[in-house]
Amino acid sequence: MAFPTRVKLVEVGPRDGLQNESQIVPAAIKVELIERLADAGLSVIEATSFVSPRWVPQMGDNAEVLRAVLASPRYRPQVSYPVLTPNLKGFDAAIEAGAQEVAIFGAASETFSQKNINCGIAESLKRFAAVVDAASALDIPVRGYVSCVVACPYEGDVDPQRAAWVARRLLDMGCYEVSLGDTIGAGTPTAIKRMIEACAAVVPIERLAGHYHDTYGMAIANIYASLEMGMAVFDSSIAGLGGCPYAAGASGNVATEDVVYLLRGLAIETGVDLDGLLAAGQFVSRYLGRESGSKAARALLARQAPGSAGVRVERSVS
Repeated sequence: MAFPTRVKLVEVGPRDGLQNESQIVPAAIKVELIERLADAGLSVIEATSFVSPRWVPQMGDNAEVLRAVLASPRYRPQVSYPVLTPNLKGFDAAIEAGAQEVAIFGAASETFSQKNINCGIAESLKRFAAVVDAASALDIPVRGYVSCVVACPYEGDVDPQRAAWVARRLLDMGCYEVSLGDTIGAGTPTAIKRMIEACAAVVPIERLAGHYHDTYGMAIANIYASLEMGMAVFDSSIAGLGGCPYAAGASGNVATEDVVYLLRGLAIETGVDLDGLLAAGQFVSRYLGRESGSKAARALLARQAPGSAGVRVERSVS
């Protein structure tokens, strides 16, 4: 199958990335990061998560962050700012704060579902159905996620048919898109292709997205394999921020900078400015006091450093 000519990137750093930080990042820093990401050309940026601050204290400022983004003079109406809403309580709070798109988060692993949202897969789908119904009544689009589509930290390998079954339930429920998450980053291109094949048999490939963590350094290879299958939507996280508090040892999502670098090399359009991403990644990495998790960013910034013999990456949009 030929590669897609254009890919949509869903930036998850402000939510999936920062929610796993040990330190609490101030709302003002989160808002500035989101605005820098929008300035770089990203059209979908997960802003925050409306979960209980008792479980995820890093997202305790969710309403403040979302309201600030939507009220900012730098607000871009063409950009979507979805928020995670695991239940009706979270959904109601998100709507009150001005949410215009929401996301629900299921799993292909029974044990992971219990650990992550304190209920099994069947019960989670009932909860999500209520959220989707409420969203539909308000014409709010809903995106679905499926965690542990390849492997689970508690159950080991996951049958691709289980991932496909959950993905289909989310589609039938009313989700406009379903993101398939390799939550612990254990997937390899062969396993990813097998999983996509199963999911694409019951959900149109254009309604599927890839969400790959880089624990074993396979995320970019898995994106390439997914492109070969015709997938054209991928989640990524600026500077490789993130991880999973319920999956010991799981490193962050694939870095947005690395994905854009790959897609540029394949002449696949994204509408994203790589220099803008580098600046956004530097901003958040400096605040967190550590080096960026993006290999492409580190290499490109080293070439741009004063005295470097390298050539500065051109400021263009791919």
